Amino acid sequence: MSEEKSEEGLTLDKRTMDVLVANIIPTSKYFEVRFDHMQDQIDGLRGDLKDFRSDVDKRFDAVKSDMDNRFDAIKLDMDKRFDSVKSDMDKRFEQVDKRFEQVIASIDRLGDKLEHRDEKQRAFTLRMFTIAISISIIGVLGAFLKSLGVI
Repeated sequence: MSEEKSEEGLTLDKRTMDVLVANIIPTSKYFEVRFDHMQDQIDGLRGDLKDFRSDVDKRFDAVKSDMDNRFDAIKLDMDKRFDSVKSDMDKRFEQVDKRFEQVIASIDRLGDKLEHRDEKQRAFTLRMFTIAISISIIGVLGAFLKSLGVI
């Protein structure tokens, strides 16, 4: 109990209390300085974020333009390839058309030759038929005349 009495016996005067409050509890100026410092740090971070954002935007723009250039180059290359393939196909079709024209001309020539041969053969067949009929008529006429007793 003697300790309790000694604790109760400790009294603080107003001046000691003011000194303790002034030194232990920070003043509003301290908080203002701290808040100003924090605000400066936040402003710095915002500026850094803006710089970072602009850097990222620049990088994305650079990547986009690079990709566009690559795609344009690839597209031009593909267009050239398609054009060359198309021209090659056109040339091949022209060659095939020429070959077909040659085949058609050859068939026409063969047809003309066959028609000429057919005409010759018809003429020859008609002559032979005429000769055969003539011989038959002479034979029939001879038999008729023989039967009549003229010969």
